[in-house]
Amino acid sequence: MIIPWQALTPDTLDSLIESFVLREGTDYGEQERPLREKVDDVRRQLTHGEVVVVWSELHETVNIMPRASFHD
Repeated sequence: MIIPWQALTPDTLDSLIESFVLREGTDYGEQERPLREKVDDVRRQLTHGEVVVVWSELHETVNIMPRASFHD
């Protein structure tokens, strides 16, 4: 189920994005980038609709996924 990111409190959204960008396997590229830049990139992708916040009822987890890979 897609959760509108606008429905989350700013603190919750920040925590969710930070958790997402700190996961193993989410850092791509030759140069390390500051956490703030990564968070800002994900926030921009959310505002442009490129990624969505998804709640998994089966796993009881929340994730950020590319909109194109989520089938609602």
